[in-house]
Amino acid sequence: MPSELLHHPPAGVIIPAGGTGSRFGHPQPKQFLDLAGLPILVHTCKAFLDLETIRSLVVAAPAAYMQDTIDLLHMHLPASQTNRLHVTVGGATRQDSVQAGLRSLPAEIDLVLVHDAARPLVDRATILRCLHGAAQFGAVIAAVPVKDTLKKVGNGGMIEKTVDRSHLWQAQTPQAAARRLMEHAFAEANRRGFIGTDEASLLEAVGIPVRVVEGSERNLKVTRPEDLLVAAALLKEEGTMKIGHGFDAHRLVAGRRLILGGVTIDYELGLDGHSDADVLAHALTDALLGALGAGDIGRHFPDTDPQYKNIDSLLLLMQVQQQMEERGYRLGNADLTIVCQRPKLAPYLAAMQDNLARCCKVPPAAINIKATTTEKMGYTGRGEGIAAHAVVLLRSDFGNK
Repeated sequence: MPSELLHHPPAGVIIPAGGTGSRFGHPQPKQFLDLAGLPILVHTCKAFLDLETIRSLVVAAPAAYMQDTIDLLHMHLPASQTNRLHVTVGGATRQDSVQAGLRSLPAEIDLVLVHDAARPLVDRATILRCLHGAAQFGAVIAAVPVKDTLKKVGNGGMIEKTVDRSHLWQAQTPQAAARRLMEHAFAEANRRGFIGTDEASLLEAVGIPVRVVEGSERNLKVTRPEDLLVAAALLKEEGTMKIGHGFDAHRLVAGRRLILGGVTIDYELGLDGHSDADVLAHALTDALLGALGAGDIGRHFPDTDPQYKNIDSLLLLMQVQQQMEERGYRLGNADLTIVCQRPKLAPYLAAMQDNLARCCKVPPAAINIKATTTEKMGYTGRGEGIAAHAVVLLRSDFGNK
């Protein structure tokens, strides 16, 4: 699927959270209830705000809970995310709340995603499929094919027939569309007095084609108290960690620049290789691929391919970072060791750390880099080459919510 970094119009999200939880049987709105240590609404908002590509997110909250909603989100979300967040008053119906959200989105937002407040387990890959699908086709919804046998039942509980499910899909959210299409659909619904069950139904009513993109079985909606138990179990299951190890070594030769961690080192020799031969970036890239169970760097970027000739290895690292995100993982931390007799690398380590952290979208403190020698033993000790080891810990996005 396309990566998060592909070009698309500015995107915003509306979270209709105008309900008060009366059907859930709880004194407070269900979006405020605890799920694995955080309110449901925080999980939901964080799933979108973790994506830098989302420019704005609007929560349409019950009027009586406006300040509670604002306080809750600012308590649990970092300032880097709350500066893209706005809370507005929702309406009596979902349709009213989404319209309120549309009015609150900044003018520059051209793509709109609508997502249920009570679907806290939405994953990054589903969001990206909706985002890129709407940019390409105009309007899409996340959905999953119906798997169970369906029965049409008449009076008295008697089965009338088995329903063909081969073309039936179960709608989820996000539901996404170009803003102009969404606003047109809502304007026409208001004019006709039409009340739809979701955004797709409004778009369909005015003849706008809506395409289905793959959703997720885990993208459940919390509608009953027992759903909270299922969601908590899924969060526990998905809060997994993966460990990967990477290693690379290159020969030192004349006539090449010495590049480590994207930093050019002042030295008379450089590392020989098809790319820029950055052994540190290669070891980290290999470790990420290893943790994902996705082979090694040679499989993805073969030295027989001319497009990788002299390429900046940080670009390769960023491609693997995108693969990692699409599979629902993020880097927890990395521990890297450079084995090099000379030159001395201590003055360059901080810059390497900053470069690798930027590529992996983590704080510099999550990237630990050490430089050591082999006391003049072996090929690194004789100054014939430089090697690097990397160990990484990946965390699932669910574990981060």
